[in-house]
Amino acid sequence: MNNSKLGIDFNKVTEAKTIAASIANEVQQFVNQYTTVAVERTLCRLMGIDGVDTHEAPLPNVVVDQLHQAGLLGQGALFFLGNALLETNLTPQQIAEKMAYDGLEITKLPIHSDEEIQNAVAPYIEATLQRISANVAQRRSFIEKLGEGAQPYIYVIVATGNIYEDVVQAQAAARQGADIIAVIRTTGQSLLDYVPYGATTEGFGGTFATQENFRIMRKALDEVGMEVGRYIRLCNYCSGLCMPEIAAMGALERLDVMLNDALYGILFRDINPQRTLIDQYFSRIINGFAGVIINTGEDNYLTTADAFEEAHTVLASDLINEQLALLAGIPEEQMGLGHAFEMDPELENGFLYELAQAQMTREIFPKAPLKYMPPTKFMTGNIFRGHLQDALFNMIGIWTGQGIQLLGMPTEAIHTPFMSDRFLAIENAKYIFNNMAAIGEEVEFKEGGIIRKRANLVLDEAIKLLKEIEIEGLFTTLEKGHFGNVKRPKTGGKGLQGVAATASHYFNPFIKRMKA
Repeated sequence: MNNSKLGIDFNKVTEAKTIAASIANEVQQFVNQYTTVAVERTLCRLMGIDGVDTHEAPLPNVVVDQLHQAGLLGQGALFFLGNALLETNLTPQQIAEKMAYDGLEITKLPIHSDEEIQNAVAPYIEATLQRISANVAQRRSFIEKLGEGAQPYIYVIVATGNIYEDVVQAQAAARQGADIIAVIRTTGQSLLDYVPYGATTEGFGGTFATQENFRIMRKALDEVGMEVGRYIRLCNYCSGLCMPEIAAMGALERLDVMLNDALYGILFRDINPQRTLIDQYFSRIINGFAGVIINTGEDNYLTTADAFEEAHTVLASDLINEQLALLAGIPEEQMGLGHAFEMDPELENGFLYELAQAQMTREIFPKAPLKYMPPTKFMTGNIFRGHLQDALFNMIGIWTGQGIQLLGMPTEAIHTPFMSDRFLAIENAKYIFNNMAAIGEEVEFKEGGIIRKRANLVLDEAIKLLKEIEIEGLFTTLEKGHFGNVKRPKTGGKGLQGVAATASHYFNPFIKRMKA
């Protein structure tokens, strides 16, 4: 029996997901053989190492750089830290400080057995797992006590560069009706191979993602959540060269949503494909365990490629991302798979094509809190037309039951939004969501009509592309530019020097424990 409003053949959906699983499994076989400097720094953070040295180099970098320079990254940070615990009777934090300030070389200490080393790190691993589990329980308790907004969640951004000003704007947005606050990350941070430390007050186009900034904003949103009587979710970005580290910081500070997509970093930040796919796996394991909704970046493809002609590439990428997320232990309910309202507004019946795409995505991923992105490419600075474009976008969001509605701003293409811009955007969404609440249950799509035909065509084209990717492999597909019309070679981009094959003593118990 086919319950699709679009007349989709779910046998085709099953075929598409089976092919996507084959593609993801091939990627995973590669990923399982390697680690990276970012993964090992993440393990340092999960062992309790934090802070910076006199040169403001983060202590996790100090530890991992020593291993990397000695050619021993592949043995893993936990092996050498655990060994140093046995030799020094210091804590991981004290060991890192001794490396930074006293020149301790942990790679030159007498080596204990693997069993002793693994036993030495076990209490620190347990403490971190308990801390993250407590955050999950606290989130659940807040939601049970306060409730939260209905889906589509109203998602807005703050991007002042100053975390304290971000707090003012975020609390104002929550009072106006926002359900998710995303603190936009400062331009260029995704290309830093370290995480800055402490509270920051200067950033361009956004604010630095630091653990202290996470703590400050989490506290502020909890406070305003108590005031407005609903839980306010916090979003940031664990993408880029520090993807798993930022995932760990978010898990420790109870973030709720994370932009988390290797394909985005490969295509739009020129990060090496091997490096970031390895990083993505561990980052998603952490996010899955921490109850964090991940957001993927397929919407960005439509800023560099035509949204009508390349719609199938978004679906194909969503299908691959779903399978990669499942391999990392992320449940479907935490997959904010991405798509966008980005067709040329001059396209005749463009609204119908957008509606077809959104409904199709909803039906193919029924449990996912889909992240629906607003028009940006064709926003001109005409705020009146822009507000209408956003209204059409909001109509489709409620009509097709999207999970996360990233609100468009009438001043898109002019400046970073003011509080008044955000108020207008939230007012627009709330008005439409209320007035059209049941439209998805009331309206059927004409058999043989534009909407049904379009959805089925896009699915067929996505399956065709997935079959090509299965033959070529994901790395070759990226080299050929199938996504976003952007070509990225397997050995190009930033960060490849930070990859190492795992060696004989390597272990990472967080993978098994967090996926259990």
